Amino acid sequence: MDRLLGKFASLIASDHRHGGKLTIEARASAFSSEALALQSRGAASQRVRSALYSCAASFTSSAMWAAIDGRRFDTAQRHFDRAASLAAMSGDPAIQFRIWSHAGSLYRHLERPADALAANDVARRLPIARRDPFFASLGHARHAAIHGLTGDTRAVRQVLGHAQEALQQADPSEQRPLWASASYDQAELDGLAQTAFLALGSYGESEAHAHRSLAFLPPHMRRDRAIVTARLAQAQLGQGDIEQAVETARSLYDDTTSQHPRVQDMLQEFTSALHIVAAGAQVTRDWDCFIREQRAFR
Repeated sequence: MDRLLGKFASLIASDHRHGGKLTIEARASAFSSEALALQSRGAASQRVRSALYSCAASFTSSAMWAAIDGRRFDTAQRHFDRAASLAAMSGDPAIQFRIWSHAGSLYRHLERPADALAANDVARRLPIARRDPFFASLGHARHAAIHGLTGDTRAVRQVLGHAQEALQQADPSEQRPLWASASYDQAELDGLAQTAFLALGSYGESEAHAHRSLAFLPPHMRRDRAIVTARLAQAQLGQGDIEQAVETARSLYDDTTSQHPRVQDMLQEFTSALHIVAAGAQVTRDWDCFIREQRAFR
C-alpha cells in the first residue's frame, strides 16, 4: 500500500504540471489494475482489502479526471462507471466524494447542468461533506461553477458564500487524502468562482477572481495557471479590454501548457470572440499572424 500511495503522489504531481495527457490516464489505469491484482495474492485483513479497493478507485478516478481534462468524455464515462463500483466496495467516503464530484465536472463540461447538479449533490450529501467543512466547501464551489451554466446568479453567489465560509472553518491540520489536500484551496475556490462568473457574463467579477486565483496558485500548478489565464483573457475581452486581453492570451505561449486541450479550446473561443468584437482591427490581424506563427513552430 505504501508503494502504491507513492505512485499515486507521483501521478497527482504529473497532473498538476501537465494534466489531460493520455500517458497520465494510462498510468493511472495500470496502477489501478496493480492494486486489484494484490487482492488475489495471499491472505489479507478486511481493512487491507478495503484499502486496496480504495486505492484502485483513487487511481481510476485519476484516469477519469485525465480523460475529462483531455476532453475524452466517452472514455471518462467508462472510467466513472468502474471507479464508482470500486469505491462502493471500498467503503471509503472520501474517494466516493471525489468520484461523484468528478462526475459533476464531467457533465458540466458536457454542458448537461441538470446531470451535473445531480451528480455533485451525491457528493455533497455524503457524510464526509457534513462532517468536514473542507469537503463541504469543495462541493459548494463546484456547485457554483455548474450554476453558472444555468444562468442562476443568485445561486452562484449563495453557494460561493457557503464555500468560502466552510473553507475558513476547515481545520488545516486535519489529515486528508492527498488528492484533496493537494488540489483544493483558496486558489481553486477562486478558480471555480471565475468559471461561474464567466459563464454568467459577469466579466468584471470573473477577472477579479482570476487575479486572486493566480496570486494563490503555487508555481508547480502549471496546468491550473494556464486555464485560469485563458479564462482571464476571455473575461478581459468581454469587458472590451481588447489590447490587454490579447496580451494575456499571448502570455500563454510562454509555456508548453498552451497545448493543453482545454486551453486550446478556450483560445479558439477567444479568437472567435475577438473577430466579433474587433473585426478587421489591427490587433486582430496581429493576433491571427501570431497564431499562424505558433502553429508553424509546432
